[in-house]
Amino acid sequence: MDTDKELESQIGQWRGYVERRHAISSADTDEMEDHLRDQISDLSAAGLKTDEAFLVAVKRMGNVDDISREFAREHSDRLWKQLVLLPAAPDGGRTRPTRELFVVLGFAVGAALVLKAGLATLDEQDLARNVSLFVLPFLTGYFAWKRKVTHRLAAALVVPFALAAVLLNVFPFVSNGSTEVIAAIHTPIALWFAVGVAYVGGQWRSDRRRMDFIRFTGEWVVYLTLLALGGGVLIGLTVNAFDALGLSVEWVVEDWVLPFGAAGAVIVAAWLVEAKQNVVENIAPVLTRVFTPLTTLMLLVLLVAFATTGSVVDVDRNLLILMDLILVVVLGLLLYAISARDPYLPPDLFDRLQLVLVASALAVDLLMLFAMLTRIAEFGFTPNKVAALGMNLVLLVNLTWSAVLILGFLRGRREFGSTERWQTRYLPVFGVWAALMVGVLPPLFDFA
Repeated sequence: MDTDKELESQIGQWRGYVERRHAISSADTDEMEDHLRDQISDLSAAGLKTDEAFLVAVKRMGNVDDISREFAREHSDRLWKQLVLLPAAPDGGRTRPTRELFVVLGFAVGAALVLKAGLATLDEQDLARNVSLFVLPFLTGYFAWKRKVTHRLAAALVVPFALAAVLLNVFPFVSNGSTEVIAAIHTPIALWFAVGVAYVGGQWRSDRRRMDFIRFTGEWVVYLTLLALGGGVLIGLTVNAFDALGLSVEWVVEDWVLPFGAAGAVIVAAWLVEAKQNVVENIAPVLTRVFTPLTTLMLLVLLVAFATTGSVVDVDRNLLILMDLILVVVLGLLLYAISARDPYLPPDLFDRLQLVLVASALAVDLLMLFAMLTRIAEFGFTPNKVAALGMNLVLLVNLTWSAVLILGFLRGRREFGSTERWQTRYLPVFGVWAALMVGVLPPLFDFA
């Protein structure tokens, strides 16, 4: 009985891996699963153990990525035409523009209009505090619509945005004070987890769905960056073309193009990730394999620099902030690499490089903690020090156990799945910390 449960679990994990390839429909996956089960049955009858039969059957089925690419070539309408067209109707009717495209455009325009209204009515400080409230509710609404969430969940998703709006605008922040800046920085981080709840359709307890959200976040950043770069080039060319004609359009760009482009890009990037996820999944491993060694080299060089420049305690405050940002980038890179890796492949050189990356980040984190604790002992607590100290402690726990799990995987004592589960189950800690920075830290320091 235990063997049957283990086999069903393995088949379930394999099916989940296949289903993430959007070029393969559910019916195709069913057919592939039937073929896999037939192979397992034949191999078991030939005398192989269940786990051995499963591994051999999967190997005989071929590489799933190759299968995905084969389906992509044979069914190109599933990849490119799905962006703007629906598949042909069952009765042979004509295709028509997809309703989702118009829904996405509606949410994008709504976010842009709200942002434009905020720019016209709020001063710079109020705008900086509330900017995430102008856009992220529309992104959450898009996923709530797409996942067809229940009315109860939809109502629950309103709560964090309403609470954030109240706190940010009722708290008597000191003008340009530290707590105001900290709250403005951490609000979009906390609200991103509300976006995540909508993205997973309320299945927040599922490790697989949490990893899907991590993967989406990385891919969304990639697409948003590409849209921003492309939009910047297009705007620059357009402005220069009008300048050559003796016409000034800077005011149009500043008052309309930039607000609508920035807000709309947030929604459109999410839609592109949803529509073209299988394409970005081919990019993800490339990005991680390029930036992981570069980031590791950078951390090692920084550690050598710290060792040769004297006391860590005397390092510049701005350098401490910069190092914390680098650690956040390292964590994001680690999460993206884990989400892009096939958990069933054996350890390779890249996994060893990841261990070096995590170990280097840990060393930097410990140096930053030592420097901050020394500064706190000498000058006392401030909002900025508390925020930085807390973030470093959160990162320290995550990176430490990640290093242990990766080392265990390299030694063959753990499965890679344990590393995935650690990251997905630790994810809410970041959201809780960000929420504390918005709702608890400002009152503790009298909103200064």
